[in-house]
Amino acid sequence: MADYGQFCSVARAHEAIGGRWTLLVVRELLCGSRRFNDIRRGIPRISRTMLSERLQDLVHVGAVSRVEGEHGPEYALTDSGRELMGIVGALGTWGQRWLPRRAEDEDLDLEPLLVDMQRRVRIHALPPEPLVVRFEIEGQRQPRFLLLKEAEVSFCTQNPGFPEPLCVRARLPALIAWWRGDATFAEAQRMGFQVEGPKALVRTFPNWFERYLFAGVAPAPSV
Repeated sequence: MADYGQFCSVARAHEAIGGRWTLLVVRELLCGSRRFNDIRRGIPRISRTMLSERLQDLVHVGAVSRVEGEHGPEYALTDSGRELMGIVGALGTWGQRWLPRRAEDEDLDLEPLLVDMQRRVRIHALPPEPLVVRFEIEGQRQPRFLLLKEAEVSFCTQNPGFPEPLCVRARLPALIAWWRGDATFAEAQRMGFQVEGPKALVRTFPNWFERYLFAGVAPAPSV
């Protein structure tokens, strides 16, 4: 960690949590991830070595605890770590309000988006019977799948064996624009986001999800 040589608590806190990727690791833990691979799934560009180092750093400063779970090490935020929710929330709000949002021009990954969709399913809004939504995204070699049922919501690389009535065929920028709140569902459809399947399911699909946490934060007015 960098040593700024200052008494100031801003500098001291930045020494502890200001490293690259650190607050994204905290974000994943705040969202409920506990195991190493689950955390990395939400941050696919971080190397395993770097993630291990960042977790160790957070354990060292007392923001994260590491325990041996049934299937290996698990990580959880301490009281200190949970207090970082305010910082993560403020950063998310600031970024959503003040940074340009042009999905077409951004270098974006599909997996963190689908992980976020998995986390934000409205269980009470789902059809009564379990189903799988197939995602065929332009530029991706393999389809992805969301298993949706009352007892379990899972992001999968293969259909786990349930009916597959809906297929999302989309350009990634269109899907991101809808999820992030940059565009309405109808606007995203015009950008290349299509949901195919029975009309009743297609019509209710957008209501199965609470969109991105900061989707309701409007861009700052142009000066």
